[in-house]
Amino acid sequence: MRNLAGENLTTAWAPAKINLYLQVGPPGPGGLHPVDSMVMFADTRAADRVSVRNNPQMELLVEGPAGKALRGAPNNLALAAAKVLRDATDRMGLGAHITLHKCLPIAGGVGGGSSDAAATLHVLNRMWDINFGAEALEKLAEQLGADVPACVRRRPLIMRGAGEKLFDVGADLPVVLVNPGAQVETRKVFERFDQIGGGVGLGNMAPPRGRTPVDFADALAEYRNDLEKPATQLCGDIPKALAALRGERGCLIARMSGSGATCFGLFATEAEAQAAAQSISERRRKYWVVATVLRGSGGAHDASLH
Repeated sequence: MRNLAGENLTTAWAPAKINLYLQVGPPGPGGLHPVDSMVMFADTRAADRVSVRNNPQMELLVEGPAGKALRGAPNNLALAAAKVLRDATDRMGLGAHITLHKCLPIAGGVGGGSSDAAATLHVLNRMWDINFGAEALEKLAEQLGADVPACVRRRPLIMRGAGEKLFDVGADLPVVLVNPGAQVETRKVFERFDQIGGGVGLGNMAPPRGRTPVDFADALAEYRNDLEKPATQLCGDIPKALAALRGERGCLIARMSGSGATCFGLFATEAEAQAAAQSISERRRKYWVVATVLRGSGGAHDASLH
């Protein structure tokens, strides 16, 4: 990264969003699928970073190990979020230089773009001294995508409806995230979901609960990800990632997150998660593998680094 020391710089984390379960209903008016999903957010070991500084124009620089595919892309959500926030004020002269340090997998089912957008809203709201409250930022986030309001809140949540109905739930959960190096387009996963007749069993279930990761994993076993089957039909690497997690000592449960291809394995301790991540990394060198902690309500933290 460029050395920006001494500049008017503010930086925020954009953590991975993990769907612990995801139920999907049939498409309604406008083609949107209602969902019922529990989401949690990783710590900074599985996160992008958004840095901003004052600038006459609105500019975006994308860097980082996963940034190459996004350079020059016309519809980056971080830039879109900056424009939505600016347009919500009467200060049309606002500008910013935004640096997105991209580490999360692209099209990986961990809400990377949505989390980038949410972090941008938070950090520019502060730098531009707009001082919108949380509710106002979540409302703006609805313009950017179904997952963005949840990423603005950054706490364990139940998402319902088209993603706009949020309910706080939460304990810290040690996990290993594994992406087999595959991108899965969300639109195509939903199309396949409809083709195979999905969306029959949507119901607003009470969220799984457990005072320990072991108890939580036992409760989570009764839930499902409705997109795992169609995603697996489109990406044969997803079962390999799940098998790699399930083969590790101490893995309590393994699931796909979101529309894939990233999968997560839940462990009882951080030490077990770290050992599993190292083992998988050594055997699957092309995989993106991270041991992290999904933060419970008590572990929610401010997005800012500086």
